Amino acid sequence: MTGALPQQLFQLLKTQKYHIVGTHSAVKRCRWLYESLVHNRPCYKQQFYGIQSHRCIQMTPTVAQCNLRCMFCWRIQSEDLHETTWNELAPPKWDTPETIIEECVKAQKRLVSGYKANPKTNPNKYREATQPKHVAISLAGEPTLYPQLGELIEQFTQKRFTTFLVSNGTKPEALTKLNKEPTQLYISLCAPDETTFKKTCRPQTPNAWEKLNQTLALLSTFTCLTVLRLTLTRHLNLKNPEQYAKLITKANPTYVEPKAYMHVGFSRLRLEFENMPSHKEIQEFATKLAKETSYNILQEAPESHVVLLSRLKKPKKLDQN
Repeated sequence: MTGALPQQLFQLLKTQKYHIVGTHSAVKRCRWLYESLVHNRPCYKQQFYGIQSHRCIQMTPTVAQCNLRCMFCWRIQSEDLHETTWNELAPPKWDTPETIIEECVKAQKRLVSGYKANPKTNPNKYREATQPKHVAISLAGEPTLYPQLGELIEQFTQKRFTTFLVSNGTKPEALTKLNKEPTQLYISLCAPDETTFKKTCRPQTPNAWEKLNQTLALLSTFTCLTVLRLTLTRHLNLKNPEQYAKLITKANPTYVEPKAYMHVGFSRLRLEFENMPSHKEIQEFATKLAKETSYNILQEAPESHVVLLSRLKKPKKLDQN
């Protein structure tokens, strides 16, 4: 073990350019940080919501803890190393939010510093990137397994960060206990029914489908912006839009994001290239969702195979000045 991580996993994560923070958290450079700094191509979240890609920290407080084994997940899972337990291991002691935030910001500044010498780097964006303003709590693992998640979000907010929290929705009790809501809450909805959910997401804890539905039912009680993300995989869960529509109606989120599975990372051990839908397929599925609900298609990002639906006439842009 290295801190809370098995030695084999620790070394593999470092090889994949994860920056391990404390004993159970991590930061990793997002592809779109590079694209924004060097090629002036921001990610779709900047297009849709106004976050600044070059000022975004992609992190997790639970790099090795998750209660699902989603087939489409590009992160490493214990079975990929022929292990059976480390995804469920809680660390011997949880790090404090203060420690996580301080070390995450340091790690982000270190990884950004490597772009200073690149002649293609936009100098103004580089200066801004050394002062991050947004955090995506989404890198790996399930963040609601971190017992001080509300305090973590609260302290990021006090430091004037906007926060996106991405959860698989299987711990509604953790979400209801948040003493501070994120700027935007993502819930993954990756199946239209329980049978497909078990096949696609492979839950490791009992009653996960029931728990997810509890989360969907309480989503409208949040005051922050809310999103249902549908990661759609051909021959697996890209089906039955009318059943997805019923779940969307129950949750009543601000936005819905149908997005294609991407054949990258460790998902290539579980799925084939042919499982990756085209953007046209995602467009067609989004059109069916819009027909079955009162949501409208607002925008799309073909390079990321994602479409944005909402009842709003246009997305609410975040202020990151």
